[in-house]
Amino acid sequence: MHIDRELKLDFSDVLIRPKRSALPSRAKVDIHREFTFRNSQRKYHGIPIIAANMDTVGTFEMARALALFDLSVAVHKHYQEEEVIEFFESVKVASNAFYSMGITKDDAEKFDRVAQRLGDAIEYVCIDVANGYTAGFVKFVEKFRQAYPKVTIMAGNVVTGEMTEELILCGVDIVKVGIGPGSVCATRSMTGVGYPQLSAVIECADAAHGLDGRICADGGCVAPGDIAKAFGGGADFVMLGGMLAGHAECAGELVEQDGRQYKRFYGMSSRTAMEKYSGGVAEYRAPEGKEVLVPYRGPVADTLREILGGVRSACTYVGARKLRELTKRTTFVRVSGNRNGSFDES
Repeated sequence: MHIDRELKLDFSDVLIRPKRSALPSRAKVDIHREFTFRNSQRKYHGIPIIAANMDTVGTFEMARALALFDLSVAVHKHYQEEEVIEFFESVKVASNAFYSMGITKDDAEKFDRVAQRLGDAIEYVCIDVANGYTAGFVKFVEKFRQAYPKVTIMAGNVVTGEMTEELILCGVDIVKVGIGPGSVCATRSMTGVGYPQLSAVIECADAAHGLDGRICADGGCVAPGDIAKAFGGGADFVMLGGMLAGHAECAGELVEQDGRQYKRFYGMSSRTAMEKYSGGVAEYRAPEGKEVLVPYRGPVADTLREILGGVRSACTYVGARKLRELTKRTTFVRVSGNRNGSFDES
């Protein structure tokens, strides 16, 4: 047993301290990013926010809506092969989409068949597991990289610098960071395992950038300010689930209660998801997600404008003309659980 006594922080524990700025308006802020990925050598240009690969959020409809704003979607893995092929053949939209998969034999064989049909049409792949620390996951990533050297791989989830480095050296371009911070994730309460998300982002970003790799902060954002904090902490991409739930582009029928309309939103390790895709919860495990009803919010476009406006505004408060400058100009001030000063990460 070991106790790490170093302070760790979530997004709610800090604010970004304002600094003098010469920016006349948030309209002058460029929140696009450009990357050349370490392993695939592919180039990226867009606003680095990604809709999560959950079956309620990572839909084709969401991909089409977010593409209009230069945002991306990790399309969930439960679509049928023919549906996936038809979608990725629509190159203009698919260029902003990640193909999502797990690490089972069926996942690998399905991707092989799809890739044979589509050739280079799939540029991005999200290899997603709840626990990115297993030897089997690492071996799968290594084998996948060898088979598909030109595909940009996002994979996770992990929360520590050393595992971030290992995944990048195994062929991952974007390491997905986060265990337990999501609004419908119950991993922390069910297992006691997790890591405060802001500290995970800061530590994993430091490890990744030393190897010219990238990270995606996955989970824990409940408001546009949290997205700004993630970018300020060093995240290259931010993945959103709950903030995009409940919209017209999300899967699922509308549910009416007490005269109000809702949509169901649930974690992919919830009982709901396991009954839907795995025939129920296996005897050897427990659900690590939950289901909630989210008020129906109509088309996602207005929410996207609010999110992007919040990030632009954060940049103006610290004088960052481009999103890539935000982390260099960020000083975090602790606002809870601290009586001895502030935490600075300049």
